[in-house]
Amino acid sequence: MKLSRLAATSSSLLLAAALALTGAGQAQAGERAAALDYVALGDSYSSGLGAGSYDSAAGACKRSNRAYPKLWAAANSPSSFAFTACSGARTSDVVSGQLAPLNASTDLVSLSVGGNDAGFADVMTTCVLQSESACVNRVNQARAYVDSTLPGRLDTVYDAIDARAPAAEVVVLGYPRFYKLSGACVAGLTERERSAINGAADHLNAALAKRAADHGFAFADVRPAFTGHEICSGASWLHSVNLANIGESYHPTAAGQSGGYLAAFNAQV
Repeated sequence: MKLSRLAATSSSLLLAAALALTGAGQAQAGERAAALDYVALGDSYSSGLGAGSYDSAAGACKRSNRAYPKLWAAANSPSSFAFTACSGARTSDVVSGQLAPLNASTDLVSLSVGGNDAGFADVMTTCVLQSESACVNRVNQARAYVDSTLPGRLDTVYDAIDARAPAAEVVVLGYPRFYKLSGACVAGLTERERSAINGAADHLNAALAKRAADHGFAFADVRPAFTGHEICSGASWLHSVNLANIGESYHPTAAGQSGGYLAAFNAQV
């Protein structure tokens, strides 16, 4: 009986210690987030185009209150938060127009960029409006650009971020695959076109991950979270062609921002 009571007492003490450590860890995590100066940069996948609830003051940049940077800031209450991501941004736009909030005190930076440089909008327009062969050829042109030109442009952005905010943790977020192959779609693009577009997304993500790693930045891969939520999945977190608001086509919904982008960002921070 004494041994049983001793064992029970020891177990209780261990449990109490574990709970105390957990509580301390949660408190420290909360304090860390509250002390952060966070800056969110990038293109429409960071501004939240497609998620609705846009800030009217942001105009054509289409910054959404449902975008992952806003959701993260609302949940973590950082000491400062600057949201300069803008729909349509290319690497040159980030460098020329989004970096002002960065400084030596910046602790955390998020960024998605590169898709517009590679011609994302033109690829999708070609694939929707032209032939299968034209679509595949345009996808291949985009892949060639990712190999030949995009790495240098990413380096320019990443170097500029590092120069202005040398102490910051930088998280580069990628892009989802658009389509579930052999999915529920009965019209629209062919399977060959969908496969080519998905392959281009993988190619772009590989380039982003490589350049991020070479600069000591984290890469947040959103593809696992979007698996099962692609277009043609029946539970899509991406808009297909949206005739009511064409700019939102092929962009994450509010669910895609919270379940996809925010989840991937949280996993890295």
